[in-house]
Amino acid sequence: MRESRLMTLNIGPQHPSTHGVLRLIVELDGETVVKLVPDIGYLHRGIGKIAETLHYEQFMPYTDRLDYLASFINNLGWAMAAERLFGIEPPPRANYLRVLLSELARIESHLIWLGTHLLDLGAITPLFYCFREKEEIRDLFEEICGARMTHAFCRIGGVREDVTPAFLPKVREFVAKFPKAMAEYEALITDNPIFRRRTEGVGVISAEKAIDYGLSGPSLRGSGVGWDLRKAEPYAAYADLDFEVPVGERGDVFDRYLVRMEEMRQSLRLVQQTAENLPGGPVLAAAPQFLRPTKAEFHRNMQAMIRYFHITIHGASPPPGEVYAAVEGSKGEVGYFVVSDGSPRPVRVQLRGPSFVNLGALEEMAKGQYLADLVAIIGSIDIVLGEVDR
Repeated sequence: MRESRLMTLNIGPQHPSTHGVLRLIVELDGETVVKLVPDIGYLHRGIGKIAETLHYEQFMPYTDRLDYLASFINNLGWAMAAERLFGIEPPPRANYLRVLLSELARIESHLIWLGTHLLDLGAITPLFYCFREKEEIRDLFEEICGARMTHAFCRIGGVREDVTPAFLPKVREFVAKFPKAMAEYEALITDNPIFRRRTEGVGVISAEKAIDYGLSGPSLRGSGVGWDLRKAEPYAAYADLDFEVPVGERGDVFDRYLVRMEEMRQSLRLVQQTAENLPGGPVLAAAPQFLRPTKAEFHRNMQAMIRYFHITIHGASPPPGEVYAAVEGSKGEVGYFVVSDGSPRPVRVQLRGPSFVNLGALEEMAKGQYLADLVAIIGSIDIVLGEVDR
């Protein structure tokens, strides 16, 4: 009878497959993973407690840093939570712009995932292809808000500014040529025998287990569960738009890849629909008791100038109450639970980061797999440690 001798191996926090600051404590029987414990806590952010020291609008730039690869979506979740507390409804044009920018952010996030995931598996060429289109999306964000990565472009009640004259033509140009880029990625990857052997049947998690662990996003939909907040609980302008929610069948690394690839196509459909049907009107709600005036009002109206400085210095106070608002992020459900006591600062803020929850299922996916497959499994759940260690 063979004697079982387990070895404990520390992976990370420097290993590239752990994306910087995650350490995995892995128990191995030979090359087989027997037990896995994620060890987090290297960023020391405390971002939820920071939120409780700031005015509602002052926290917006911090949400960029939760998931810096899809920062606009995090902006939107915080704005929606604050709007529910304040009782503000954004205008239709702002809602369409929110969808347009969220879907561009989703494509960008999936592109970065695709390139780096394949880099972890030893393929470098797709990274250059993916970063080519990723840079084009960042050009679009730079055009509309002046920032490429951390935008802070969402505002409570809408978005910061209207589109520039060059923005929509550039969006249409991107929409026209992105399908060709998708065809290039798939020609390189989907039927590549090495990629399929590294991903098919690897890191399997069943639909029941995925629900039990609270997975969301492509990590859940890859297991065949068609839960997507954009369909299940539509927000912004998603109820007006036509798109599909792709799901997998087997819940392995390859299915999670297929789901994200199809999601990029569906996101492109949403970008196209919002760009072609953008309503007219303002991009910020009319709620002068809570929101700062626009710069145009600031420069022509003394009362608006006084209000601007008052809200900037003292903040706006919502009624007492508590809310939970969630959006469908590129990695899953991004949620904010906020409690107000009627003061200009929230008394309690709790964040639901999808990477934090999805990381909890890593042992379930990795148990019984080879150590070499662990890199593919970690990449397939697309973690960003900014929202894990908060």
